[in-house]
Amino acid sequence: MPDPVDAIVYYVVFVFSVTVHEAAHAAAALLGGDATAYEGGQVSLDPIPHMRREPFGMVLLPLASVLMSGWPWGYASAPFDPAWAERHPRRAAWMALAGPGANLAIVLAIALGIRIGVAMGAFDVPNYIAFDQITATTGDANGLAAGLGFVLSVAFSMNLLLFVLNMFPIFPLDGGTALTLLVPESMLDGYYAVIRHPIVAIGGLIVVFTQFGAIFRPLLFGAIGWLYPGVTYG
Repeated sequence: MPDPVDAIVYYVVFVFSVTVHEAAHAAAALLGGDATAYEGGQVSLDPIPHMRREPFGMVLLPLASVLMSGWPWGYASAPFDPAWAERHPRRAAWMALAGPGANLAIVLAIALGIRIGVAMGAFDVPNYIAFDQITATTGDANGLAAGLGFVLSVAFSMNLLLFVLNMFPIFPLDGGTALTLLVPESMLDGYYAVIRHPIVAIGGLIVVFTQFGAIFRPLLFGAIGWLYPGVTYG
């Protein structure tokens, strides 16, 4: 059984990260002229409206999975008007990009916090890298700094994972819609016809979820190399 405290940290970080992700989608849609998510209360960092919309994906499934396996499987969504998205495909693309963009912003903010902690002598370069060990502490292994380091490590890794996963150019992941920013407007109908075809979407998702570990690991170590210049891990 997973450690109960670790499980709670993973779940809280999951809820926070997904809430920020969906709130960013909702805020971008509102700025683009679609108030659907705003009217549903999703333009908010309060997790309750997001949990109310997806109680299974944000509460039941992640709680059950984190208590059984130590990892919170789950999902969430922000509503939008499909007619608005069809009229304004570029705005819809920015809405899609806003979610993973928010996760990347969290990664960068945590990286800055870790670098400041290293400069102050509270954090140090870890001997090895794990999903929940992106930084190490210089003091008491059971002290406040150690607990903060654990939370920051989980949040860094989880938000990087959410960013990478959602940026795959596959429908219904955010990258599938965000990529339309690079597609000429005259080709959008053909692009949507291909990417939203059930065979393409299902096949793409199968490839992503079966190969994601092999894809994510080098990206994680690349981020660590940027966080700790000159330090390498096997």
